[in-house]
Amino acid sequence: MPDRSFNAELAELGQQALERLKAAHRAREEALARCRETIRACGLAIRAVHRLEREAVSERLAEAEVALRRAQDALGQFPALAASGFLHDAEKEYAEARLTVALVGGDPLPSFEDMKVGLAAWLNGLAEAASELRRHLLDRLRAGETARGEELLLAMEDVYDLLVSVEYPDAITGGLRRATDSLRAVVERSRSDVTSTVLQSALQQTIEKSLRGT
Repeated sequence: MPDRSFNAELAELGQQALERLKAAHRAREEALARCRETIRACGLAIRAVHRLEREAVSERLAEAEVALRRAQDALGQFPALAASGFLHDAEKEYAEARLTVALVGGDPLPSFEDMKVGLAAWLNGLAEAASELRRHLLDRLRAGETARGEELLLAMEDVYDLLVSVEYPDAITGGLRRATDSLRAVVERSRSDVTSTVLQSALQQTIEKSLRGT
């Protein structure tokens, strides 16, 4: 005869497994939605940075933080889901937005602990934030703010020097090597732009000085 106690035990274990899967599914769906909100708000915050819209920057960063914390909370009991990738992407975008704001404003950079994000997300966010400086740098050069352009280039170079010294496997750094290689190309193009602008400015000043002397 079948062991009824075994069947009952199996049914109970199966029900527990189904309940856990149901909870994991709900957490994943909630976290995915909040991660999408985070990434969208961060993109808008970075756009506002380049447009010098300080109030909009603060509003979008606040939205991003709320959404990110909700995603993190949703996955708190499911570490395997938290490590699956989409939370890392949202944390990276949040780090990028916060670090871009700090770099453009010349403010102290918040750490990964300050932002409550993973270290790999912070490092990759830093690389992308430094790349974002190129757009701001070009805007400043077009506005005739050559000295400011040189300051931004120096910040980009400092970030690159830090990141290129991180020599650990991609499994630990979240693919930082690729982000650093991309940043190097951006830094080189930006250095060329700044150099050309400085030389053109010097030449123009020489010509104007010569004309005034005639």
